[in-house]
Formats: sequence, structure tokens, C-alpha cells
Amino acid sequence: MKWTLNPAVAGPSPYPDDLKEVLSLRGHQEAADVISAWPDYAPTPLRSAERLARRLDVAEVRVKDESGRFGLGSFKALGGAYGVLAAVEGGARGGAKGGDGGDRGGTQVVTCASDGNHGRAVAWGARLLGRRAVVYLPTHVTEPRAEAIRSLGAQVVRVDGEYDEAVAQAAQDAAARGWTVVSDTSWEGYEETPRLVMQGYTVMVEEALAQMGGSPPSHVFVQGGVGGLAAAVVAHFWERLGVARPVAVVVEPATADGLFQSARAGRPAASRGSLATIMAGLSCREVSPLAWRVLSVGVHAFATVADDGVAPLMRAAAQGELGEPFEGGESGVAGLLGLVETAQRPECRSEVGLDGRSRVLIFNTEGATDPELYERTCPQLKRGGIP
Repeated sequence: MKWTLNPAVAGPSPYPDDLKEVLSLRGHQEAADVISAWPDYAPTPLRSAERLARRLDVAEVRVKDESGRFGLGSFKALGGAYGVLAAVEGGARGGAKGGDGGDRGGTQVVTCASDGNHGRAVAWGARLLGRRAVVYLPTHVTEPRAEAIRSLGAQVVRVDGEYDEAVAQAAQDAAARGWTVVSDTSWEGYEETPRLVMQGYTVMVEEALAQMGGSPPSHVFVQGGVGGLAAAVVAHFWERLGVARPVAVVVEPATADGLFQSARAGRPAASRGSLATIMAGLSCREVSPLAWRVLSVGVHAFATVADDGVAPLMRAAAQGELGEPFEGGESGVAGLLGLVETAQRPECRSEVGLDGRSRVLIFNTEGATDPELYERTCPQLKRGGIP
């Protein structure tokens, strides 16, 4: 594990007013009002990993389990579909890199690049609104994930390259064809829709806070990627809890460590890794500048984890060895792996104040979104975490 504290992290303080331009409780409420009215909306479970907590010598570990969200298998349904709704009905458009979202030919089209789960969410949102979706997938995205997107009526376009090249291709084609870009990462001139996508994620964070009752987390370990999820988690807890906000640790694959590199550089910086990782949903080279505004001052530490710890943790989760069993996908258990690695290193534990009183919150961001890979990784287990 690579580890670095964030020298720019803000001390105990209220949520800064300038960050409310990015994410806010007002924006959260608007998203919650919309999302809670969707068919089949229900809060996802908050599971107890009490056995793991005892092994790691912390007071509790709770896992917000997104594997069943809207039947799509990941938290992305909250942000991607909300972004579609906002872009199509609210007027948020593609901007400098993504076109004006016009309606050439009479049929409005939404598009995005994805490592799998965001594309599935955008396709689902487009279907809800009767729109067409075109999803650009980089080379590493497996065919089962592509087929899950097609099953929702979307067109899949394969890009011979990395995630960031798929982002560029989707934006270029959208500009040429008048499509609306619904991206979970931002760039110059394109911030409103990514902001709304992140705001959708805060619904999950508020659910977790309510489920924890009067004992909010003291620590949260959350996956990296382009940074949208982590920013939503950090911002929502910060504005809700103020000076009592949890210590936040962002976790990334060792080969896709853009946020880690950004923390070291003190500005958005690209990963220099290969991006080859079993944690496919986190295989991103560049960070979202909009998300970095929150993360640069809101995250206490950044960590990277190696692939070889993922499969054993997926199996342990499914078999109930951590506590309540749950179906954790490859990217889904990344934050959990970050906690395990941190807790086993006395210096890291000390630097973030992880001890026997700590209440840790983890987000299982996906279930078996690639069923074939899940079954290979967790042999002799049935879907749903039942041996």
C-alpha cells in the first residue's frame, strides 16, 4: 500500500461557502426529492461487519451495500440517471467539450464514456425518459458489462484506448452530432452536469447517516476513480456534521492513482500507472477538476491498494467472514481493502486516529456487475453472498 497524508486538508471547521457551489445540502434535497419518487426507490442496506471490526480493533465497521440499487448493481444509478434527467429536462448541456446537447433529427440523444457502471446508469435513465443513449467503453471493459448496457436499450461504442480517450471520443461525437453529454467527470466549460451527477450520490450518503442514527462515523474509507463519489461523500458529511465530520481516506488501485498523485502534487495530476487492475470501475488516469476542489481540502489521507487483496476480500464478504454477508464486486470492496491495509499499519492507524473507539463507514459501491468475473473470483458461491 502507498500512503500519503494530505498537507492541505482543512482542520475542524464548518463546510466552506465556496464549496457549496460544487455540492450543497440544498442541492442534495433537490436530488433526494426527485430520486425518492422514482419507481422502486428504497434505501439500500447498511450492513454490520462486526467480525472484521474485532479483528481490526475498531469499535464498528458498517458497510453501505449498493449491490441492489434499482436492480442495476451499483450506486451509479443515483448519479447517472439523475444527471440524465437534469440534462434533458433541466437544460444542462455538454459545453465546450461536449456540444450543446441540441436535438438534431428530432430525437434527443444522451451519451457518456464509462468503465461500465456509469454507462449502465445513464442507459437506464435514458430509458426512463424515452431517450436514446450511446455509451462509449474503453478497451478494458468486459463484454458482460457491455451487454448489460445494451440490455437497457443503449448503443455501445468501443474505443480502442483508455477511459480518458473514451471520454474525449464521446465528447467529440456529441459536439458533432448535437448529443447531450452526461459525464461523471468535469473539464473546462463542462461542470454543471458532473456536479448534478455527484449531487445524486449524496442520496446514498444521507441514507447511511440516517441508518447510523445518533452514532455517525468517525472515519470513512471511499473509492477514488475520477473523484466524484469521494467528493460527494466528503462534502455531504462535512456540511451535515461540520467540525465533527469523519476522517476521510480515499482508496485507489496502485495502477490508477490519479488522486494520490494529485495529493502529492497539490493540484490535479494524472496517474502514471498502467491502469491495468481488477478494480475496473476505478481504472481512470485523470481526476475530475470539479471533484478535486472538494477533495483537495476535505480528504485527510490518500492510499493505494494492490489487486491481490481484492479477490480474498470479495470471498470473505460473500461467505460472511466479515459479518453480515454481502455481494461485493471488484471495485466495490476497494474502500474496505483500504481500511484493512491501513489498520494493519501502526503508523497509518496513528496518523488518522484509527483506534478502538473508531466507527468506520465503508461503501460497497457495486455487486457482481460482471457475473462471469464474480463467479470466477468467488468459486462455489451463489450470487447474493450465500455459500
